[in-house]
Amino acid sequence: MSNHRTAGLDFGTTNTVLAVNHAAGTTPNVLMLDPDVGGSVFRSALCFWQDEDAPGGLMVEAGPAAIREYLEYPDGSRFLQSFKSVAASASFDAAPVFNKRFAFDELGRVFLDKLSAQADGALGSLDRLIVGRPVRYAGARPDPVLARARYDAMFQGRADHIAYVFEPLAAAFSHAARVSEPATLLVADFGGGTSDFSVVRVERPGAERRCVPLGHAGVGIAGDRFDYRIVDRLVLPLLGKGGSYRSFDKVLEIPGGYFADFADWSKLALMRNRRTLGELERLRRSAVDPEAIGRMIALIEHEQGFALYDAVGRLKRALSNADEAEFRFSGGDLEIAQVVTRAEFERWIADDVARMAAAVDEALADACVETGAIDRVFLTGGTSLVPAVRRLFEQRFGAARIESGGELTSIAHGLALIAREADVSAWTA
Repeated sequence: MSNHRTAGLDFGTTNTVLAVNHAAGTTPNVLMLDPDVGGSVFRSALCFWQDEDAPGGLMVEAGPAAIREYLEYPDGSRFLQSFKSVAASASFDAAPVFNKRFAFDELGRVFLDKLSAQADGALGSLDRLIVGRPVRYAGARPDPVLARARYDAMFQGRADHIAYVFEPLAAAFSHAARVSEPATLLVADFGGGTSDFSVVRVERPGAERRCVPLGHAGVGIAGDRFDYRIVDRLVLPLLGKGGSYRSFDKVLEIPGGYFADFADWSKLALMRNRRTLGELERLRRSAVDPEAIGRMIALIEHEQGFALYDAVGRLKRALSNADEAEFRFSGGDLEIAQVVTRAEFERWIADDVARMAAAVDEALADACVETGAIDRVFLTGGTSLVPAVRRLFEQRFGAARIESGGELTSIAHGLALIAREADVSAWTA
């Protein structure tokens, strides 16, 4: 089915990319979804604001436009990012946005409407849409059945036929286009919420099946968890973490749940609701250090989540290229300027990298393949650029076998290639 009515969509925790097929024999077209910079990446974010003239009293933008709206008027916005992270969470019911509540699939449909408009209506006029999904969803106890139901509701009506493919398998399909000899390939896909691994046998060009899946594994740890470690070390101690409050004649430790939610991008914006802010205000009045809790309240009330996310991202990128960098953040009565070394950051994420390594072991075991049988290792996703992550694979497989490229677009490209196949059942999850 190789025509312009098929497409692949990489709906990511941080970014979303859409690739469409135009004609047989041509490379799938990764659409430019940010006209201001000519970029293919559409940030997986929504920004709501109140407007009495709008239907339901709410206006909304998604992607780069959501960021622009937020930056123009942060105090009057509700900025939601990384909402894919709660797809498999039974504890997530709905996101409170001003006086409305949005279920996951409602957020997803709003997001897809805006993305489709930016893509000249590409979503909604397709014969087949192949959507990427993680091997393991994010969250402490992810429910894949729940996630599938939410995805089905979110994507309903976007194409005549919709199928889901493991994201690293799609990246393998994309990478196979560059491979001219048979090879056993390990693909490591590092997103915002999950790290996923697939072992794939790539056959010669012209083979009836070029990519044969052998095994998969995943872990709900990736770029957002690394962000969590930075916020936990540099920000939360200034917001009261580890502090105490008075209850009658006792001094008790402040509950950790507030801090865990604050450091989770998918939950931070949701803390801006009457109940949570009321609880924090009562906590502030009884806290041993009330100013620290006051700073947390100010950050939440002034919608500083994206500004903090941006500062954390700048630090991560800087530490990928230098031995030390300065973390700088200013907002909501909080000022931070602190030098962080790469060695410090790597100590903070050491346990997370170890869990990624364990998931690689699981993928190899699932494929019944030994380390020495892997001919190529393809790394994709933004977190693959973190030196500690790359070093994990270089030490185990050797630098000569490591390849990378298309960190943000390879999955969408591979999904579009799969969408062309006469029968996609061999790759669907």
